[in-house]
Amino acid sequence: MALTQIHRLRRALASPRPRLTLECGQKSGDGTVAHIIVVGNEKGGAGKSTMAMHVATALARMGHKIGTLDLDLRQKSLGRYLENRHKYMAQIGLDLPTPIDVELPEIDQSSLSPGENVLDHRLSAAVAGLESDCEFILIDCPGSHTRLSQVAHSLADTLITPLNDSFIDFDLLAHVDTDGETILGPSVYSEMVWNARQLRAQAGLEPIDWIVVRNRMGAQNMVNKHKMEAAVEKLSRRIGFRVAPGFNERVIFRELFPRGLTLLDLRDIGVQGLNISNVAARQELRDLIKALNLPGVTVSF
Repeated sequence: MALTQIHRLRRALASPRPRLTLECGQKSGDGTVAHIIVVGNEKGGAGKSTMAMHVATALARMGHKIGTLDLDLRQKSLGRYLENRHKYMAQIGLDLPTPIDVELPEIDQSSLSPGENVLDHRLSAAVAGLESDCEFILIDCPGSHTRLSQVAHSLADTLITPLNDSFIDFDLLAHVDTDGETILGPSVYSEMVWNARQLRAQAGLEPIDWIVVRNRMGAQNMVNKHKMEAAVEKLSRRIGFRVAPGFNERVIFRELFPRGLTLLDLRDIGVQGLNISNVAARQELRDLIKALNLPGVTVSF
């Protein structure tokens, strides 16, 4: 991906032109552009979409204008989550704080110059459409390496990488020796993030704040937990990411999806007394939002 493409993409985010071009556009009305949060890790089953939905809805509940974009064009887990939310709200007659969700618009390929990538334009157009109305834009990436995911990582101001508490998933970040402790080198995903950081630096953009979140942790196997904690902390110093707390494995997350709900919606739908697990899960979400340290965000739930 050419550096000039990334530079033009980021500068064009808030362009109000009828047909978006990848040239420098105007900024939004208050002179700023939206803060882009990317959730990605190139591996399925780590809870990306659940985390993306809870982060986005938490920001909406705290009064921030946030838009979402699901780049998994096949599964569309985040898009389905939000679709379920709208259907459920219509059924019960309740208006819950909800992110603005958009899909990638179609682009007339004949309008592109030779060599320009249509996916770049579709992503840029979608982000630009959200830019004028949103303080934050959250992009949920697929669990695989795609062109869209690569470009999205280069646009990230904050990158959240959920990681199952397992050395199978740790291999996403780095390769380790048979002792499970000696780090042999970074993975292809870490190298992609490094390349995205380099491109942004060369383009004069702010560095990516990369946060690895240990997610879906169980209550058993404390020896493995300690080994994972030590390995992640060691790697964080080596390749430059922060570590944040994630969500423990809880049944409630699977139960909320069909109605498009999050932990923060339970009282609104009439759940009066939260059980201990639900209270603990809310605290995990609160701790995560605090750890993200997003600009202008004070946790108030």
